[in-house]
Amino acid sequence: MAREMRVVLEIGPKGRKVVAGAIDWPGLDRSAGTEEKALDRLAAYLPRYAAVAERTGLAQTFAAAADELEVVERTPGQSSTDFWGVAHVPSQTEAEEVLTDEQLERRLTLLQAAWAFFEASAGEGPAELRPGSRGGGRSLMEIVRHVAYSEQHLWWPKVEVRTAVERLWDPATLAADRQAYLEAIRAYHVASKPARRWPLAFLIRRTAQHALDHAWEIEDRDPGRA
Repeated sequence: MAREMRVVLEIGPKGRKVVAGAIDWPGLDRSAGTEEKALDRLAAYLPRYAAVAERTGLAQTFAAAADELEVVERTPGQSSTDFWGVAHVPSQTEAEEVLTDEQLERRLTLLQAAWAFFEASAGEGPAELRPGSRGGGRSLMEIVRHVAYSEQHLWWPKVEVRTAVERLWDPATLAADRQAYLEAIRAYHVASKPARRWPLAFLIRRTAQHALDHAWEIEDRDPGRA
């Protein structure tokens, strides 16, 4: 691992949003209206992501990388980039870089830590959350279901993992289904197959980002937090 933190910038076509993603640290993606603000926002979340890295034994490596953000690529985004402020286009770096087995496992370990962090945030979160920035926002249970539904319907099918309707949102089966997702990613890696149009590195990054984004939302909307 390089000591600096590699960051890609996905720039919305209308210039409304720029997503800054730390491609070696799945889940550490933040967006804002300009490149500078997106990088500043990413930097502001480094202490929060450190809690995820801590779960994997990578705290010291993360702290060393966090000393310097290095923009390695600017990639054009889609209209969804501008609308949602979330990465929708894999970087060329992720598309061209061939992951070793060790690099893949490191990313999957961080993804599992992101899931664990989300589950902890949801488990400790209050039933009633503060309204979001626009006065609304999902309830805690709606957030939990949204995260599971998005994984099951948007990302798992990219590696041919499908969940029966009766298993949707079932905590008893979610862990096993997520394990099947990890195994499918490993199988695609061995076969040198992308997840449809996405490289595996981007699929992992996007899955982790969504879990952490909502974990941090729960924390930020917790009335018990300052």
